[in-house]
Amino acid sequence: MGPNGATPIIIGVGDIKNPSTDVRYAAEPMQLMLQAIQNAGADTELSPPAIIKLLSNVDSIDVVRTWTWPYSDLPSLIAQKFDAKLRHKSYTGNGGHHPARLLDEAARRVASRESKVAVITGGEALASLSACIASQGTPPLWWTKPETKVEAVFTASGSKLKPSTMPMCLGATHSIGFPIQVYALYENGFRAHRSQSIQQNNTESAQLYAQFAKVAAENSVAWNSGRLAATEEVIGTVTKKNRIICFPYPLLMNAFNTVNLAAACIITSVDYASEMGIPKSQWIYPLGGAGTCDSDEFWQRPNYHSSPCISRSLDAGLEASGLTKDDIDAFDFYSCFPIVPKLACAHLGLSITKSSKPVTLLGGLTTFGGAGNNYSMHAITAMVRYLRSRPAQYGLVLANGGVVSYQHVVCLSTLPRKDGSAYPKENPLPPYITDIPVPSISTQPEGEAIIETYTVDFGRDGKPTLGHIVGRLKKNNHRFVANHADPSTLNELESWSREPIGRSGWVKPKESGRNLFSFEQGASL
Repeated sequence: MGPNGATPIIIGVGDIKNPSTDVRYAAEPMQLMLQAIQNAGADTELSPPAIIKLLSNVDSIDVVRTWTWPYSDLPSLIAQKFDAKLRHKSYTGNGGHHPARLLDEAARRVASRESKVAVITGGEALASLSACIASQGTPPLWWTKPETKVEAVFTASGSKLKPSTMPMCLGATHSIGFPIQVYALYENGFRAHRSQSIQQNNTESAQLYAQFAKVAAENSVAWNSGRLAATEEVIGTVTKKNRIICFPYPLLMNAFNTVNLAAACIITSVDYASEMGIPKSQWIYPLGGAGTCDSDEFWQRPNYHSSPCISRSLDAGLEASGLTKDDIDAFDFYSCFPIVPKLACAHLGLSITKSSKPVTLLGGLTTFGGAGNNYSMHAITAMVRYLRSRPAQYGLVLANGGVVSYQHVVCLSTLPRKDGSAYPKENPLPPYITDIPVPSISTQPEGEAIIETYTVDFGRDGKPTLGHIVGRLKKNNHRFVANHADPSTLNELESWSREPIGRSGWVKPKESGRNLFSFEQGASL
């Protein structure tokens, strides 16, 4: 059975990289997005006049929020460049899950005839912005007038922690909540749950990211394209250059966001693609998608060795697409830190370092480049090219956002849906997962306790600065968040030889609002 006329298909994908950090060539994010859209138009294999016609018929533009520049109504600014009349436009919030979500929703609008031609795009120029501010003390004066004043370069850990809905903001009070910290909590929890030693865990992460680095080195769009891929030894060995950021992750296991990258995807119906004469060799079918979220507050999670939102998004995304995990020929798992692809592999039963199927097509946010919220847009463009160029029929993209908070999965194929049914009319998952029990939280814990997970902040000099503990009170199993109470406890938390998780200690609240934990009863408490 062939696809019906309203079946959504991807007809063009485009990426662009501005490798220069010379301020004379500093292109703003919108300029890069426009070029990516033009490249996606060319990817349809239409003639130049037909591409102009196609882009002028765009009636839906979704843009992934850029970290680089505060635009006023960026979707409309882009539409003006193509003389497009929009029926739908959106500009997302922050979160790396948005590219997959936008593709899923655009496909749904095309399938319901709400949209004729849809564009999804996003991009960053943080490398150019950083270069301009470093060299001249100001952002580029020739870029589009910003909606708000730009005085510094955005970083994921450079803003203040957001207030909590808890009576006391446990994250901000204990100086924890940034991605570099929370993903480390999960890595440590996952390691202990699997009974790995700290060194075994480091070796596994280094092996995984060395494989990713090889993929990025061969990807012409990657920020590190053409450079010698970092080896397992280089990635896993802590040095002055590869210092620990938050335990257990050295620098080369952290996302790198200072890039100039953009990507775009054009979606339309089988009917209109046929009318325009777009070759079927360019058609890729979105089959379905699904996404949901865990609690925004990391201390309100069921545990730190699994992610319900990752697991359920993978399962529901496959089911919505009429597929099983065994049908998938290639995966691209978001990989700001090693823990995300590890959790995805563990749930699907894939080997973390010896999978027979690709688990990344890009190479991860360390070596491909973080691209802000837009990394998985590049995963979508890479998956489209992968499916077109190989006998492979099915691909899956997992896009992750927040601090293991938000997920969205989309499945793509060279073939229409197996049962010939229409594109799913809705996301099968709720906005948030609320049906899994979470431990009660103690904001002022006191007494003997056990460490559930932890991490340690390190300074630029390579020395530990602050320990973070998520623990359980022995008397009632309530969860708490605390900092280290004394130098001895901090030293034991940064140990590479003894596992802190599962160890006992004592916790007590202080007048400052911080809870302090020590392995020694009464020490500095």
